[in-house]
Amino acid sequence: MKRVIIILYVILSCFTSYAGERYDVVIVGGTPGGIMTAISAAREGKKILLLERTAYIGGLPANGLGATDLATRGATTGLFQEFLDRNLKHYTDKYGAGSQQVKDCNGGFYFEPSVAYNTLQTMLNERNDLITVLTMRQFDSDPRHVQLENDRITSIQILNRNNQETETYRGKVFVDATYEGDLAAAAGVRFRVGREGKSEFDEPGAGKVYKYWGGKEQDCSTFIGDNAIQAYNYRLCLTDDPSNMIPIQKPSNYNREDYQSLIEDIWTGRHTGVQMEQVTPEILEENRKHIAKGNPTKLPGDRWGIHKITNMKRMPNAKTDANNQHLSFVSTDLPEENWPWPTSGWEWRDKYAERLKEYTLGLLWFVQNDKELPAHFRKATRKWGLAKDEYADNANFPRQVYVREGRRFEGEHFFTAHDALPVSRGQRPPVYATSITSSDYALDSHAVRKREPGKINLEGFISYGAAPYTVPYGVIVPKGVDNLLIPVPASGSHIGFSTLRMEPCWMALGQAAGLAASIGIDKNMKMKNVDVSLIQEKLIAQHATLIYFRDLPANDPDYALAQYMGIRGYLPEWNAQLDGTVDKKTATLWSALSRTKVEEGGIRRTKLQEIYEKIK
Repeated sequence: MKRVIIILYVILSCFTSYAGERYDVVIVGGTPGGIMTAISAAREGKKILLLERTAYIGGLPANGLGATDLATRGATTGLFQEFLDRNLKHYTDKYGAGSQQVKDCNGGFYFEPSVAYNTLQTMLNERNDLITVLTMRQFDSDPRHVQLENDRITSIQILNRNNQETETYRGKVFVDATYEGDLAAAAGVRFRVGREGKSEFDEPGAGKVYKYWGGKEQDCSTFIGDNAIQAYNYRLCLTDDPSNMIPIQKPSNYNREDYQSLIEDIWTGRHTGVQMEQVTPEILEENRKHIAKGNPTKLPGDRWGIHKITNMKRMPNAKTDANNQHLSFVSTDLPEENWPWPTSGWEWRDKYAERLKEYTLGLLWFVQNDKELPAHFRKATRKWGLAKDEYADNANFPRQVYVREGRRFEGEHFFTAHDALPVSRGQRPPVYATSITSSDYALDSHAVRKREPGKINLEGFISYGAAPYTVPYGVIVPKGVDNLLIPVPASGSHIGFSTLRMEPCWMALGQAAGLAASIGIDKNMKMKNVDVSLIQEKLIAQHATLIYFRDLPANDPDYALAQYMGIRGYLPEWNAQLDGTVDKKTATLWSALSRTKVEEGGIRRTKLQEIYEKIK
């Protein structure tokens, strides 16, 4: 009898209602951006509700995205750096400082899905006195599920997926941390879906574009905008460790036609890289004969085995982050079919997620088993399988689709490619005095269409180099709703958003959102009216990076000084040179900015501190 009572108690506890409580901050989306929002605000003493649709928090880092996307290390820090440090500590504590696992984790930047989940869950648990996390809570982007009064959200309605009952939650500030932007859309914030044309913002890669990977745009590119959405996929945790490998099984809805165009690509070595510009039909035929003799491909730029269809990076414990292979016409991305995702309901999304799962498993099964492929190619791929110790409750397959882009909203600042590109050769991108984080990743978009006859690559698959940039506060402040923040479905163009959409940047934007919400609550003001300098002071104190300097480590005694003065234009170069001498050019600039006479000579660090004391 006692055992029955305990079981009933556990079951009932899963359905405990928190709907009657009022929270300071209500966050929809247990993504890393949402998690960092919760932690940031809780550390300011605010009462937080974090709602996650699935049974697990963590978003993509907990679902296979283990190779961190940050082009310049140190460009984004703060809570993101804390996440990295905890990953590193996990591997160091468990395996030893000199272990292969520590080497493979690459300073915490590379991690297994289960480790990312545990790190994020631990960070949340440390403030469980203020943070309530409810999983299996679904928000549907119907305006009926948002109660608005005087341009403020007062409450939202959530579906409890455990018991199919509707729950109402009230808060002072609401945060949309979903990849899709469902909450902001339901609240009536204007959004964009698809691609702007080049004529709108004159961005590289805007609109319809064809180019070899690593090559130039082709003449058939029109640069005209449309409703196309870049492809989604699953980030796969594969392994070649026989003791931890689950073999790939043929999915029930296997469709060979999805993959059969790969057969000729594998036999000839055809791919989408810029090397193909120099490849003739004769070279392809020569490679075919070479492969027929039992050799791997010798075509420049071509990949062999599992690498033909996945771009794999090694994680600790012989696992991988296996992403789409950008050099392949057919890979783990499934373009076109995902276009309805951003604005569709969860019933449609779930069906697409299952279709994508079966497509992905079918692709892996195809390259391992299809008898029209070279036998030694199939043998090379068959040593890979799913990791046995990941996603044990989901047949060892990732639980979440990689939604690279959903709705993009119109905020107080609309981020475009020009915010991430140097203003001139060798210089910084524009520096914003309202910066809430620095970040750096290429302007990067996956394909929007499947293979087309005669085309040299999948349309829309592009990448253009950027430089460490600053992100203004207005990117997370939507227009029209006074108590809403959007650190994940941020404000920007398709190309601008393509660099913001990396998890390090989303984590940093979440950290800033948590601070902004806390300040706004304390001062009883609209989110757009929050004094950004107050957010910045707290961010800098928390070791966040608002502007990146190549020569300024976070442990420099004047790191905070350089951050504060840097975003105000005093240190426009890539190097802060705090121990250098004030030259004539610098003296002129600092005099103009501070409206006080600054003489040449003296140490920059000292002079900058003197100016800071006067203007602060």
